[in-house]
Amino acid sequence: MHEIVAKRELARKIKLIEVAAPAVAQKAQAGQFVIVRVDEKAERIPLTLADWDRRKGTLTLIFQEVGAPTEKMGLLKAGDAVADVCGPLGNPSEVMKYGNVCVAGGGVGAAPALPIIKAMKLAGNRVVAIIAAKTADMLILEEETSRAADELYISTDDGSKGQKCFACDMVKILVDRGHQIDIVYAIGPTVMMRTVAEVTKPLNIKTIVSLNPIMVDGMGMCGACRVNVGGKTRFACVDGPEFDAHQVDFH
Repeated sequence: MHEIVAKRELARKIKLIEVAAPAVAQKAQAGQFVIVRVDEKAERIPLTLADWDRRKGTLTLIFQEVGAPTEKMGLLKAGDAVADVCGPLGNPSEVMKYGNVCVAGGGVGAAPALPIIKAMKLAGNRVVAIIAAKTADMLILEEETSRAADELYISTDDGSKGQKCFACDMVKILVDRGHQIDIVYAIGPTVMMRTVAEVTKPLNIKTIVSLNPIMVDGMGMCGACRVNVGGKTRFACVDGPEFDAHQVDFH
């Protein structure tokens, strides 16, 4: 059992929990995920890490209530516990000094984007972050991302905050304004990652996407996250979750 040491609501149906998992916290890296089971009869929930504290032995997990398992987890309070936290799983982000890095997080994708921003900064990069959401009240981690990145840009579908556009449009706007971007990391709904890739490909900007949204069991057994990458079959959970966006067949 893993105790929930803290919990808060970030936006409607988007919850943050801090879970005690010392062994996982010691080895966690940006881009990796864990498998959570609320109880012994619950479904497996793959969640990309939003943060961790090696000293406290805790993980920060952020999830959106979109079905029975996540809704059940959303009912838990600080002091309650989840049955299992398995990980860290997946290959970590390839962190190095690229120069100018743009990290775009769409919706709940802002959560796994945050540790990548921090890791890229530690590697000596200049990091421009983009947070995108449908509306202002669905934006998450704005303050935390602002502290971690050199610059933060916000886009909303309805223009209720920041630029009225999608994440892909924001990337193009930055390029048009003269921003030098050496690599883009895009994390969010698959349609968001696809459109970002469509923008960066003709600009010849290397782009990495995290295919964590299509994972189900997280161990390569169910086959639900099978994807064509560069003409070869890959599994998001085992071979990823990050891939070259311009090699991914999103269709």
